[in-house]
Amino acid sequence: MTRPDRKLNRLRGFDYSRDSLYFVTSCVQHKACVFGEVVNEEMQLNKCGLIAERQWYWLAEQYSYVILHAFVVMPNHVHGILEIDRDSIVGTGRDLSTLRPDDETGAAANSSQKIKSLSELIAAYKTTASKQIRLAGLTEFSWQRSFHDHIIRNEQLYFRIKIMS
Repeated sequence: MTRPDRKLNRLRGFDYSRDSLYFVTSCVQHKACVFGEVVNEEMQLNKCGLIAERQWYWLAEQYSYVILHAFVVMPNHVHGILEIDRDSIVGTGRDLSTLRPDDETGAAANSSQKIKSLSELIAAYKTTASKQIRLAGLTEFSWQRSFHDHIIRNEQLYFRIKIMS
């Protein structure tokens, strides 16, 4: 069985688990407006929108190397700036079970922690948000396959994206 040619979503050869800033957009399946509505130019989140927002912040609670910057929930999609930063690793979070104590100090050797790639982090976000949204009553909820990302390579681009978010 041959599969149709599909556009690659990620930059070929780029390590998406490396320290960097990433601008991410993920859309609801069929662009269904399930997160709330814009009223007087302000987004009013409903129960599902609040879940989508809460689960974004959960990423930073769960993975100590994740720093969250600007984030917005729109009626049918989310935008966010996520940073992977190994220097921010502290002694909390689920993935720290892979850390080994340093022989002399007993401190965690941060370089041994498995850093999830951007795709793995967004998959965790979408999976947990979907589960919570379905439990809240929107049983048919799903995200569009994959997500759009942009690697933020300089401060000027960062501020331009942050202002739009």
